[in-house]
Amino acid sequence: MSRANRPVIDYYFWMNSDWAYLGADRLDALARRQGVEIRHKPVNLPEVYARTGGVLLGQRSPERQQYRITELVRWCRKLDIHVNPMPRYMCPNADLASGLVIAVDALGLPVLELYKAILRAQWCEERDISSETTLREILASQGFDVDATLARARSAETREIYRRNTDEAVAAGVFGSPSYVFDGELFWGQDRLHMLEVAVAVRLTV
Repeated sequence: MSRANRPVIDYYFWMNSDWAYLGADRLDALARRQGVEIRHKPVNLPEVYARTGGVLLGQRSPERQQYRITELVRWCRKLDIHVNPMPRYMCPNADLASGLVIAVDALGLPVLELYKAILRAQWCEERDISSETTLREILASQGFDVDATLARARSAETREIYRRNTDEAVAAGVFGSPSYVFDGELFWGQDRLHMLEVAVAVRLTV
């Protein structure tokens, strides 16, 4: 199947999403198994929440905040992946980090390892991903031209893509991260990846 005809998963995610980190490798493996393309679309999740009735974590009830930690611990144990549920720099401004992923993707370069490294910095390494210093270190470790990538991440074109991603997410019914849209069907959460794969497999048999 040519790339132009390959089915596509639109992947909407926040660059502060611990759940996106847990699902990153499994989503990539799903796409490779099924021969589908992933369109990586970082979004401004606080804006998505504001437009869809969501509540930021710090504004949720103590009971909901505690249950998030309980579920996160369960999934980390199941997947054998470590994250700190309450890192030192938790959910800072993710606009520049999002811009980096968009900029690299626009160049046609793989983004999986970059966005995983940014998420890992926050959830595993106690680093501030809103800090340019942190992001420079991550870019360098991934072999990117640091200054050129940062400049592209700050460009008007990249900001417009980021805004458009957020608008598209809301239009597609997205209300949380990570979310996957395939053939117009929304799947919310890394715990729905198996259902997404079933939908992809069925589509490929038609």
